[in-house]
Amino acid sequence: MQVRNSAEGYGAVAMTLHWAVVTLVFCAWLLGEFGDALPRGPQREAGELIHIFLGLLILVLVAVRLCWRLTDPPPAPDAAIGPWSERAASAMHYIMYALLVAAPVAGILVQFARGHALPVFGLVEIASPWAADRAFARDVREVHEALTNALLILVGLHAAAALLHHYVLRDRTLKRMLPWSRG
Repeated sequence: MQVRNSAEGYGAVAMTLHWAVVTLVFCAWLLGEFGDALPRGPQREAGELIHIFLGLLILVLVAVRLCWRLTDPPPAPDAAIGPWSERAASAMHYIMYALLVAAPVAGILVQFARGHALPVFGLVEIASPWAADRAFARDVREVHEALTNALLILVGLHAAAALLHHYVLRDRTLKRMLPWSRG
């Protein structure tokens, strides 16, 4: 498998970044949704730390992915239903990238609004720039959840579009992003 993208498909770096971000988003969402089910104390605190770790890692990988995309453009679309489909796909990607940044940033703001320091990969902690404000933290948490839910809805639509390309249009759009399917 080639490292860089080609006219035929995505390279190993683009695929790895894509599927790593997908996996991290799903895991972070699961912890965010079901973390309150963890027993109070060390287990719940560990769940929160892992959730924060995953959110920060998503930010880092999205930044790497965007930089990589600038230096290694994606292959041209395999098939188009019409000129609107390419514009819709492009808009979907821009919105997903925006949400991949906005949701973790809102999560960081939740941490700060609670008056807590932000643990950065267990290396350092960034102190909250303001005092705890429960009402503000609750409002920002709702924004964080709304952004995350919007992201997951778009991811679902993105996956549905890939399946539509594969099963209805019978083109290579989906196969180009699957590392085990190069045909």
